[in-house]
Amino acid sequence: MTTVVSPTVISHDDLVDSVAAALQFISHYHPADYIGHLAQAYAREASGAAKQAIAQILINSRMCAEGRRPICQDTGIVNVFVKVGIDVRLAGFPASIVEAVNDGVRRAYLDPDNTLRASIVEDPLFARRNTGDNTPAVVHVEVVPGNTVTVDVMAKGGGSENKSKFAVLMPSDSVADWVVDMVPTMGAGWCPPGMLGIGVGGTAEKAMLLAKQSLTEPLDMLALKARGPANAVEALRIDIHDRINALGIGAQGLGGLTTVLDVKIATYPTHAASMPVAIVPNCAATRHARFVLDGTGPALLTPPSPDLWPDLPLPDGSTSRRVDLNTLTREETATWRAGETLLLSGRMLTGRDAAHKRIDDMLARGEPLPVDFRNRMIYYVGPVDPVRDEVVGPCGPTTSTRMDKFTGRMLGATGVLGMIGKAERGPAAVRAIAENGCVYLAATGGAAYLISKAVRSSRVLAFADLGMEAIYEFEVEDFPVVVAVDAKGGNVHEHGPKAWRIAAA
Repeated sequence: MTTVVSPTVISHDDLVDSVAAALQFISHYHPADYIGHLAQAYAREASGAAKQAIAQILINSRMCAEGRRPICQDTGIVNVFVKVGIDVRLAGFPASIVEAVNDGVRRAYLDPDNTLRASIVEDPLFARRNTGDNTPAVVHVEVVPGNTVTVDVMAKGGGSENKSKFAVLMPSDSVADWVVDMVPTMGAGWCPPGMLGIGVGGTAEKAMLLAKQSLTEPLDMLALKARGPANAVEALRIDIHDRINALGIGAQGLGGLTTVLDVKIATYPTHAASMPVAIVPNCAATRHARFVLDGTGPALLTPPSPDLWPDLPLPDGSTSRRVDLNTLTREETATWRAGETLLLSGRMLTGRDAAHKRIDDMLARGEPLPVDFRNRMIYYVGPVDPVRDEVVGPCGPTTSTRMDKFTGRMLGATGVLGMIGKAERGPAAVRAIAENGCVYLAATGGAAYLISKAVRSSRVLAFADLGMEAIYEFEVEDFPVVVAVDAKGGNVHEHGPKAWRIAAA
């Protein structure tokens, strides 16, 4: 007599509830392994600027865990990997697994207790209209042996996703050499220190998928180096990790000892004539979690222990110059030097991609601008909506190079004193900054909630229809930045990594 085993029943509501809960969870909790590796990087960092940036990321991480608010204002494009056991029965699904995942995404991002920023635009070629709820997610479904459903949920910020790399190498080429060569071309817009996922083999799309999936694995580089590699792939991981850190790029590209905390490598059989290789970086706002549905209800995730975070002080004026933005002049900004740290207080303007495009179009047509930029600083940011008694939600910097194409006209025509953003500027933007006697300041990517606590008031001044991309006026107090490009063209993203690369040699 054959025994019939009842399949595990997974309900639609359990999947939706678990996806929503996981996305909320990863919005404000770093994985415990990331916190541990970053704390070790802080302890051994010798570069003052990089050490301060890592400290801000760690302080921000703890604040987000305690306040249940997003680690980064860019709450990401959602990637979900679903492995459905072949012995599972799905119950109550009105549509597909993908639609159920999107129901969970929608619920998570519209949660009034912790609103997450909607960043997804449909019609990517033309209208680019925001969908308003961060759907659709990018979902991969696989049927596997077993009687459970395993789900990896990841929220991937645009700054790191934009730095992904792909190539088809010759079979005799060195993967390590190619990866190490690619990392400097990625700049600092991916917000190091983070981790790199490397996919090797298959086809073009398979290699990219392998790289992305590898980022869901726990960081274990500290343990791996302590015990030594057990196979060739582990030895390659260590080799690439050490060679990248020897480049001296450091936290936020400021120059330092740690650029990557871990390197993951996933492989798949490939054609004899090919070696597809992909790199996908994960930023300082590393956000992912795995849960398993076994038919007993929604999955619950365990928060990291408060003991994981080192006890670090908030930035103060003891090592930074205090600046009054309300009385700031070009003569004062001319005294700043690249690498110097500042604490800004007073009124600043905000504006990022869409606002800059609109301003540029208005300047080209000779139209008056709705805001007077003379003697002001403009901050590249798209904040999260506030909740409860917040003045503004998490509001960390966005990647500044996307504004480079507008910088020359903006500086020459508006009288703006300088800009605040994340990571390096391109050569043309640096020339425009020096030619106009302006400055570029870098705030720490991955410290969005910490930065929001420096904002005392916020109001929309123009382009309200652009939502988070509108022009705001922030009143700030002790807003921490580093002078990235000074009025003479001195550039910390050039001399910082160069100095630490020499030091590591």
